[in-house]
Amino acid sequence: MNDALRNPAVIRSISLGLILLFWIVAAGLTGDATILPQPWTLLEPFARAVGSGALPYHLGMTLFRVICAFVPAMLIGAAIGFLMGRFPSVDRWLDPWLVVFLNLPALVLIVLCYLWIGLNETAAILAVVLNKIPNVATLVREGARALDPDLDAMAKVYPMSVFTRLRHVVMPQLAPFVAGAARSGIAVIWKIVLVVEFLGRSSGIGFQIHFYFQLFDVTMVLVYALTFIAVMLVVEALLLQPAERHVRRWRTA
Repeated sequence: MNDALRNPAVIRSISLGLILLFWIVAAGLTGDATILPQPWTLLEPFARAVGSGALPYHLGMTLFRVICAFVPAMLIGAAIGFLMGRFPSVDRWLDPWLVVFLNLPALVLIVLCYLWIGLNETAAILAVVLNKIPNVATLVREGARALDPDLDAMAKVYPMSVFTRLRHVVMPQLAPFVAGAARSGIAVIWKIVLVVEFLGRSSGIGFQIHFYFQLFDVTMVLVYALTFIAVMLVVEALLLQPAERHVRRWRTA
């Protein structure tokens, strides 16, 4: 029994079960399905939305936008963070920019992108990318600052090419910070994508939440929101967490 309780999968299942129990109790105390329906009452509208094709379509559109924003945000943010962490002069020049964008509300960037570029996919994805780059850069910068100087000195002694040095010396040390930025990034990005869709798109989970919000349909808002949360939990469990454990394994070896 004690061994089972140490299993991360068991702990996660129990934790999610407690959330479900809290929902059931809260819905029972509310006693009004128009405010908070019981979990099992979502099954029929969920099946209907899946059967009609609406849910898979809008879910796919949101996932597409998440991927399109996540990849450039990670690449650009990691590059900026690495340069800032390794070169103090770059850090001094770019730090004010980083502070400004870190404190600029996501809603402001979204609205400005829509006003400047138009209500299109380019503006939607660019708004998400601009919101996430500063967070990635901040985490990777700290990782670049924490690189072991002894390993750096060793790399200079041996005739390593730039690629070999990055692959065998820099990236193993930097990888945990990149993995951490990816895990936090995917959570932040999909939330911003929903806001982008809520404000100016005609497809996606955010658009559907906006539509059912106007109808005061709590059940369908929960169906769409929880479906995407479930997908993100699966991505977290099957991709992001294993990847993070993989890149951290050398530290505990």
